[in-house]
Amino acid sequence: MWRALARSSGRPCSPSLRAWKSTKKTLKSRATHPLFESPPHPELPPPSHEHFPLYQPGEPIRGRIVRIATAFAAGFSIYFFLEDPNVIRPLLPPPKVSPSQYVPTRLASTETSGPDTKLLKIVAPPHLRHLKSADDASIWSVYIKDDDIQVERAYTPLNGVDDNGDMLFWIKKYPKGEVGRWLHSKSAGERIEVRGPLTTWSWKEDLWDEVVMISGGTGVTPFVQLFNNVISKSPSSKTRFTLLHSSRILAELPPPVIIEPMVEFASQNPDKFRLHIFVDESDGSNAHVPNESINTGRISEASIKQCLHGSEEQPKSWWAKSSSTISSQEETKSRIMFLVCGPEPMIDAIAGPYGRNLSQGTVAGILGKMGYQSNEVYKL
Repeated sequence: MWRALARSSGRPCSPSLRAWKSTKKTLKSRATHPLFESPPHPELPPPSHEHFPLYQPGEPIRGRIVRIATAFAAGFSIYFFLEDPNVIRPLLPPPKVSPSQYVPTRLASTETSGPDTKLLKIVAPPHLRHLKSADDASIWSVYIKDDDIQVERAYTPLNGVDDNGDMLFWIKKYPKGEVGRWLHSKSAGERIEVRGPLTTWSWKEDLWDEVVMISGGTGVTPFVQLFNNVISKSPSSKTRFTLLHSSRILAELPPPVIIEPMVEFASQNPDKFRLHIFVDESDGSNAHVPNESINTGRISEASIKQCLHGSEEQPKSWWAKSSSTISSQEETKSRIMFLVCGPEPMIDAIAGPYGRNLSQGTVAGILGKMGYQSNEVYKL
């Protein structure tokens, strides 16, 4: 290059160019001198892509760099992003879920229990599994959503959440009940969406002397939960419980898994829990309870008065009655709580209709006629 520049300019070579030529001649002479000759060695074969996967014959330098960078990135990803099965990771607590937020779960099992009724077992989402039957004394429910038409309805798990993390429901399929019909069409393993929990009624120890539960059809489910969580697990409680349940026919009575524990507990603890069963008519089918425990006809004022504590006692004489003050009678009356749950026509007849937006409304019906007030009646 310098020679070409010197020729084109007509000027002699620069001193630096002459020094470079001298150094080149010296190196050339050393290379041919015997002292500087390298020992003979066998001829090495040219590199092959079989031995060097990243090397391709005739591949440009840029291509090699891209291949090496790609291999490095792949190894980095495998090392840092794939989980090691041998590494024990700490179990994180389930995230907090709002009761208004739907969470997906699945239907564990389904079993026919009577005409248009089924026992459905749903796997409880992680945020509900702390609600074991012995840990929560309130009546609570969850909403289940029909994914097809986006309609929801509240249902009460019979045992809360059991030890296996499941919730058991007794659900009836009504002709106009969209969610019930949708649930009856589901099979085990299918997806279900739930939200909750939502407290239906809060139990408080020593607040009432007597709690009378009146139910119809599948409206007994809140009282089954109360029985499993409170009544059967609180032997020292001073509150007396009575359940009056009504079904249309014998075949529509609650299944054995619901009714048999109640019948057995009532027979062993008559001072703590009493059970009265009513059917509108006898259809000749087999019942899950003794026939002597079944009353034919609807729940009436007379049947409610008969179930109240002390109704079996003999009438007191006039001087015994005069010794009781009015204030003591009112105090005893205020210690009674009526819980009513069932089809709306039955609720209307027993306690009066709901108010606006499903509020409690005023007490009417049989209980209103008997003189009970809003602080003594609660419609579930």
